[in-house]
Amino acid sequence: MKATVDWTGNASFRATSGSGHSVQMDGPPDHGGENLGPRPMEMLLMGVGGCSAFDVMSILKKSRQDVTACHTELEAERADAVPAVFTKIHLHFVVTGHNLKEKQVERAVSLSAEKYCSASIMLGKAGVEITHSHEIRTAE
Repeated sequence: MKATVDWTGNASFRATSGSGHSVQMDGPPDHGGENLGPRPMEMLLMGVGGCSAFDVMSILKKSRQDVTACHTELEAERADAVPAVFTKIHLHFVVTGHNLKEKQVERAVSLSAEKYCSASIMLGKAGVEITHSHEIRTAE
């Protein structure tokens, strides 16, 4: 896996993945940024959410659950000192669908957390406390 990051002025950078997709990252105005994109640590948090949500949806599809939406809410805490690393991350999955089975959704979230999500497992091994929760909503 490869990626590049190029400075685009002030505190702004363009990151490009090996698959050719780009995202603009920027610092906050009080650090020379222009708020043109997410901060690098926000990208890391979003990556954890995307990695885990991908796993959850894949597992639910394989277990033939009729999912119509999956919304993942992430909340993180960071250390007060430099480096301001993540100390806690909580992922809350809101899974919407028809006749969803509680055990299947719980299993999908657990498997992502314990076995499949490389991003959250890596951060957990680095000392970040990562927790998960979920709720099921019935599709209209």
